[in-house]
Amino acid sequence: MDDKKYRILRQGADQAEKTADSKMIFRGRILNLRVDEVELPDGKRAAREVVEHSGAVVIVPVLDNGNILFVKQYRYPVSEFLLELPAGKLDHGDEDIEDCARRELLEETHYSCERIEKLTEFFTSPGFCDEKLHLFTADGLRDTRPDKLSCDSDEFISIADFSPGEALEMIRENKITDAKTMLGILYYNTLVTNKVNIDNLKI
Repeated sequence: MDDKKYRILRQGADQAEKTADSKMIFRGRILNLRVDEVELPDGKRAAREVVEHSGAVVIVPVLDNGNILFVKQYRYPVSEFLLELPAGKLDHGDEDIEDCARRELLEETHYSCERIEKLTEFFTSPGFCDEKLHLFTADGLRDTRPDKLSCDSDEFISIADFSPGEALEMIRENKITDAKTMLGILYYNTLVTNKVNIDNLKI
């Protein structure tokens, strides 16, 4: 795909923008905000607002019966309860992503896993944010039932499991609206469960 010949609609479309200046506006617990001045391919200047994020993991936890484990929690920015795959941010940029995935699975669901495998990685909102998500699948799940809650003090989570078919139906019916969850379920069903061979697809 990298050798695909793209039709350039405007001269300079194949050139990267260059940072001319950068100003940090805000430093927070989970993100930072900076405003950069960049030089465009035609020599003009433009402002780029950038949200810095350490990155995160998202896990497709598969129970022994084939069902997928989900978490449900209230998301304040959208004022809704969302059904999601377990996920969480890296504590720091160089944290081992597999360790992070195992930790977040345990914290959010109280399940540990025997096996965990990275499937892919993707940017969530590259128009303004550098957050990269690492998608994993986990199986050999075991309910640890800890004596005390292991989730963060500001998290109030419930869990439920659904079959892959039920998850796909909830995506179709707009009952699952979280992007990382939609991508994780569609990826898992297409490339893992159904073992679709991309090389054989006619695009």
